[in-house]
Amino acid sequence: MTRTLNRRQIVGMAGAGLALLGSRAARAAAGALADWAAPDLVVLNARIYTMDSTQPMLQAFAVKDGRFVALGSTHDIKGLAGKAQTIDARQMTIVPGFIDSHNHAPGNELLYEVLVGNPYEVEFVTIGSIIDKLRVKAQKTPAETWVEGYFFDDTKVTDKRTLTRSDLDQVSTQLPVMVQHRGGHTAFYNSKALQMAGITKDTPNPAGGTFDRDAHGELTGRVTDRARGVFETVGKHMSYAGEEAMRRDRDGLAFISRQFVRYGLTSVCHESGNLQALQEVRARGALLHRVSYEAEGTELEAMLSGGMSTGLGDEWIRLGATCEHTADGSFSERTMAISVPYPGSNGYKGNVTESQEDLNKWCERVHRAGIQMNCHANGDVAIDHVLTAYERALRLKPVADSRPKITHCTLITDDLVRRIKAMGAVPALFTSYAYYNPDKFHFYGEELMKRCMAYRTLLDAGVPAAAGSDFDPGPFSPLMGIQGMVTRTGWNGEVWGANQRITVDEALRWAVKLNSRPKKGRIGATTAEDRRPALHAPRNTRNVVGLRGHSRVRHSYRPGAGRDRAGGRRRAARRSWHGLECRAARGRRRVLEAPCQRRHA
Repeated sequence: MTRTLNRRQIVGMAGAGLALLGSRAARAAAGALADWAAPDLVVLNARIYTMDSTQPMLQAFAVKDGRFVALGSTHDIKGLAGKAQTIDARQMTIVPGFIDSHNHAPGNELLYEVLVGNPYEVEFVTIGSIIDKLRVKAQKTPAETWVEGYFFDDTKVTDKRTLTRSDLDQVSTQLPVMVQHRGGHTAFYNSKALQMAGITKDTPNPAGGTFDRDAHGELTGRVTDRARGVFETVGKHMSYAGEEAMRRDRDGLAFISRQFVRYGLTSVCHESGNLQALQEVRARGALLHRVSYEAEGTELEAMLSGGMSTGLGDEWIRLGATCEHTADGSFSERTMAISVPYPGSNGYKGNVTESQEDLNKWCERVHRAGIQMNCHANGDVAIDHVLTAYERALRLKPVADSRPKITHCTLITDDLVRRIKAMGAVPALFTSYAYYNPDKFHFYGEELMKRCMAYRTLLDAGVPAAAGSDFDPGPFSPLMGIQGMVTRTGWNGEVWGANQRITVDEALRWAVKLNSRPKKGRIGATTAEDRRPALHAPRNTRNVVGLRGHSRVRHSYRPGAGRDRAGGRRRAARRSWHGLECRAARGRRRVLEAPCQRRHA
């Protein structure tokens, strides 16, 4: 049990423990006393944000066997140090570990696929560089086998245009070529791929998707949402079986875990994946973050047939909500289902990808099985559909505190917020988009953006929302997310939806919350040379370093870092963070981490 102690209590308890060791009760008390009297690690002189309103700020703590055993002032805790490793934090800020409530954890893609864009930061690439990378891949690819590229972002291209069918024809005219937008709802195909799928300029758009055409009616190669399904049975994909497939999955999960803790994530909601490989990675000691596993497909069916419900597991791997069940298209790719036409789109309102009837059936089935419902809904039309399905399921089988999850919940209205609050649903909003994607927001315009990623509206309404990067689609850096949530200012200096800004303290609280039932978490550290005692907009915060998990690898989020439009390395830019000045940390920094027990909102 973690205790907050002052010096008088420490001295008094120690004396009582020595005097009463003769009794059985006293011996038990002495065992508990030993937990905090002989810690492994003592951290002093820190600025510890507890996220506990009754004790918002502390100075020191002691850790025994990976658990907090005492918290208090430096004066009080210093007496516990003994032979423990003792660290003077020198006023570094220590906060709970960051949580990502929606992440696809694509370790295999990062390790084994052709990456045509930067997964982690803002970086501009050329269309020529994409073609060159894919040509190299094509030279090693067997006949009729797909050549694929990942992490393309259509607004991070120095050519100031998106990919086309003719671009990808330069990769190969004999092999099918596909480039996946990092948003996950659109892809770009060459002529060979379209030919193999039997798609021509006269092919009608299917429900919930489009084969895009140019002003002359010719196919551009861009295909959205459900229209992509026609390519699933076309051509061959590189496949692996048996131990080789398992090895790749293990390696991918171990790799992404290292990346998560590098950026300060200590708990992540995984969108499905190989559950057996995940457990093997844990058994090998390579799982460095906690996982809420969100099942789909075979794993979800196993839960349904086997009577497994949300919450089964332990503090390291736990069955969470379902994987996002998609109700509409993408915010970043401009296919989400909205109630008004996209500006300049000739009436296009996005893609609804699931009928209300099918959505109702799916939600009722998983809800009756005791599994937390989770649907992907970006646009206000889709959010309405999802809420209708949730309301029906809860009416048919009332369950207190079921917390149905709305992944993204991007474009809201007052009535939607009212319904969300009434049922206790938990929106999981984009975090890094405000900083990373301002070059896409002009497709919506300021009036719609005032209702997108509505952090302020939801907080003011008392809705317990969660923070999710949606990586692949958005970078998962928590500090990038907080930057955007607080400033609503993008990498390019553009401000969109400033009415949805929240304070640094609010953003920090958002970033350490999860939409699940209570379970154990971690605490990490971030250095901060800050001259003011509160986290609310200090004037001179420097050397902001991300939270750490097990690896204790340091990281700093540098707004503007990466590569410039010419492809060369550029210096880290200094940008305002709601009164904070963040810049790359220089020199040697110390990073702390230790586990704690806490409740997730």
